[in-house]
Amino acid sequence: MRVLSALSQPSPWPAAALSPSHGFRSSSHFSSSSPSHLISSLHKNSPFCLRGLDPKPVFPSTTHRDFITSASNGQGPAKFYSAFPTSPTLVASVDDLFEFICSGPLIEKLGFTAETVAESIDRWLQIGFGLCQLFRLNDLNLSAPEKARIYHFYVPVFLWCEDQISRHRSKFNDGDEIPPLVIGVSAPQGSGKTTLVFALDHLFRRSGRNAATLSIDDFYLTAEDQAKLRSQNPGNALLEFRGNAGSHDLQFSIDTLTSLSKLTKKGMKMKLPRYDKSANGGRGDRADPSTWPEVEGPMEVVLLEGWMLGFKPLPNEVVKAVDPQLEVVNKNLEAYFDAWDKFVGAWIIIKIKDPNCVYQWRLQAEVAMREDGKPGMSDEEVLDFVSRYLPAYKAYLPPLYSEGPKGLDPNCLLVVDIDEERNPIAEK
Repeated sequence: MRVLSALSQPSPWPAAALSPSHGFRSSSHFSSSSPSHLISSLHKNSPFCLRGLDPKPVFPSTTHRDFITSASNGQGPAKFYSAFPTSPTLVASVDDLFEFICSGPLIEKLGFTAETVAESIDRWLQIGFGLCQLFRLNDLNLSAPEKARIYHFYVPVFLWCEDQISRHRSKFNDGDEIPPLVIGVSAPQGSGKTTLVFALDHLFRRSGRNAATLSIDDFYLTAEDQAKLRSQNPGNALLEFRGNAGSHDLQFSIDTLTSLSKLTKKGMKMKLPRYDKSANGGRGDRADPSTWPEVEGPMEVVLLEGWMLGFKPLPNEVVKAVDPQLEVVNKNLEAYFDAWDKFVGAWIIIKIKDPNCVYQWRLQAEVAMREDGKPGMSDEEVLDFVSRYLPAYKAYLPPLYSEGPKGLDPNCLLVVDIDEERNPIAEK
């Protein structure tokens, strides 16, 4: 990882771009060429110069698609600018990182080849270095899990998102008002979706894209309306507190996402709702609008994340076999497609092997909070909390994984399998 230490000085040149023609190919067969051969070949045939990044991540000011256009200038394929060092030690470090990137479980799924990774290695390094800074990681001494999280997970997912945005925007003509692409991130609680969205949002902004983030949590009912829901469903533990279908203000969701889709011009502004989970002794309530962040158009991408995003209602006998209390939740779920899913143009689904992982992940978080001297739930309280979500996981995750969300375009879906440590693994 010493290669990253070389990327510590200001760089006047643009990052290497990765176009759909240089990645995401339908064919994903790797070349028999060795990493050293590929790196050396690019080194010899590139406008080589060792320059790096400013202490703050430096990304091109133009958008991904615009850079491709300006780099090629209509006279052939875009040029790729090389940042490979001349020091034998650093060249070996690039070699090692190159091999590590190519061994990632998402590489073949996304259609990358060893050649396309080599061609765009500058961009991989820049993005990775920016993420190290964002998460305050020592780029010279990344642990194996940190290295995997960055180069096997966050970077390839970001590049996939960039490709999806480019495809979305290419459907419109010059001069058209282009609505933002809504990327839905569906993942169980504790699986790392909030951190993933945080990383993607940061990378979008650093690359010059205007982005916004929302969680389905931001659309929870107010405390007053949640109390009414509880009184209307006495004895139903799944609707006693916020979380399951029925505890969201769906019209508020529709209004918010519709307004965001119209945020296509500079000067247009709106505030994004936020939910305060600490209000009312932890029962939660919608945050005061004066605290909501403001965004301005033209918006290019919206990241919408949630633990039950993409869930579809099932036959009553199926949900009753899981938990009889789930029947009313299942009925409520019928209205959720129009409130959330129909706005989503591309999907990232984080797939787990066992819903019981949620309990372990939540327990780990609460134990860490208690060890830091912060208030946290007891083991028994964690079990009670997670038990209110497990029936929905057991009922709705299998069809989500096997069929995908309603109205899904298979070309706009990325499924990422993760292990108990929340790192991506090869698809089973």
